[in-house]
Amino acid sequence: MTTTLIVLAHPDSRSFNGAWAEASRQACIAAGHEVLTSDLCALGFDAVESARHYLDWPGATPFDPLKAQGGASVAGQLPPDVRREIDKLRRADQVIFHFPIWWFGPPAVLKGWLDRVLAHEETHDVTRRFDHGQFRGRRALFCVTTGSRAEESAHNGKEGDIQMLLWPLAYTLRYLGYDVCVPEIQHGVHGYHEGDKRASLEARLSVALAAQHQVIADLAQRPLVPFNADTDFDEEGRLRADRPSVTPFIRHHP
Repeated sequence: MTTTLIVLAHPDSRSFNGAWAEASRQACIAAGHEVLTSDLCALGFDAVESARHYLDWPGATPFDPLKAQGGASVAGQLPPDVRREIDKLRRADQVIFHFPIWWFGPPAVLKGWLDRVLAHEETHDVTRRFDHGQFRGRRALFCVTTGSRAEESAHNGKEGDIQMLLWPLAYTLRYLGYDVCVPEIQHGVHGYHEGDKRASLEARLSVALAAQHQVIADLAQRPLVPFNADTDFDEEGRLRADRPSVTPFIRHHP
């Protein structure tokens, strides 16, 4: 049986993002999956990593997140909210993230979830990352809304290339070993549409909700975001001259 974790990062489950996450949940259930959920705002997940989460951190010592996470991981003393989320990740064969783009990135609660849940020593270390990550063979999908039009979010759009805006989040999961699917994106999702424009948006989003069952059914065959292999880099961690650049974030000297 496939186990799917659905992570929602939106403050209101009545939003389209919330309805979309629910459509994913229903589609997974219909497909026979075991479904796990993390509605981060409903959970009141604390997005700020700090010393207060680690009772044994010496107060006179400046807080070091990696050391705090590493020590707690080894000692089996990670914060309970983090431990619960890691347990879900470990159980899940695939993770579907539902969130809007706010200020050219995901909501702070999702970034904070990554900061805290992807704990050092527990989910990765210097030898277990990228091609050797603990979560290799598992898939992740971003289901994302933007307030901008598709044209504005294209490679030459004024709002910035949405694929590049999502790349740091995709690379975070790649660091753990995940295969990251090409994202599913709905553009122009905001509350300022009126009249015919509002009706058109609602009709389009209704189609997207109905089509989510097919997105889930096709997830195993969905194209993947390309990443360089570990062997594409030299001993200093630089892209080898004879290896391709697959993203503007990692490129040869112009």
